[in-house]
Amino acid sequence: MITLHPRFLSKNGKREFVVLPSEEFSALQEALADAEDLRELRAAKPSEVDAPTLSLHDVKARFGGE
Repeated sequence: MITLHPRFLSKNGKREFVVLPSEEFSALQEALADAEDLRELRAAKPSEVDAPTLSLHDVKARFGGE
C-alpha cells in the first residue's frame, strides 16, 4: 500500500488541486501502470486459451540456444 501525503490547494473554498511529493507521485504512477497491465492481461487471457505455444526448449532451439 502506498502512503500518500497530499497537500490540497483550494480555489473559491473548494479543493481544486493536489500536490504530492515526487517520490509518492512516481510510486502512484507505477502502481497505476501495474494495475493497467494486470487488467490487460486478464482481458487477453480468455482470447489466448487456444493460441499455439512453444516450450522453452523449442524456443532455445529455434534461436540457437542450448
